Amino acid sequence: MRIHVAGNRFLDQDNLPLRILPNLRKKFPGILFEELDPSENLPSGDLTLIDTVMGIDRVKEFSDINSFQKGGRCSVHDYDFLIELRLNMKLGKINNLLILGVPSNLEEDEALEQLTEKIERLKSI
Repeated sequence: MRIHVAGNRFLDQDNLPLRILPNLRKKFPGILFEELDPSENLPSGDLTLIDTVMGIDRVKEFSDINSFQKGGRCSVHDYDFLIELRLNMKLGKINNLLILGVPSNLEEDEALEQLTEKIERLKSI
């Protein structure tokens, strides 16, 4: 099993998944957790990823890309990960998408606990 982890190390509101990544790797040594840089090419095929999601209060699973609101854009610098995901899905590069959304305001131990529950369930499927 492979799970990609996205986030921005330099933004407090977007780095929780990356901060808990070492603990996820220890807890699930049989799962390959890979950091994902959205500015590079996304993997193709089935994609499971952990990323920060605004507007939620606990870790939540998303399998429908249309669950997310488009953000405002003022320039090409506002091009975001959601657009990249939608484009790759439309092009058929991503078959199935599962996002484990992590709220930015959780404590690390709580985020790890909630993600552990979700990942354990995924492993049993």
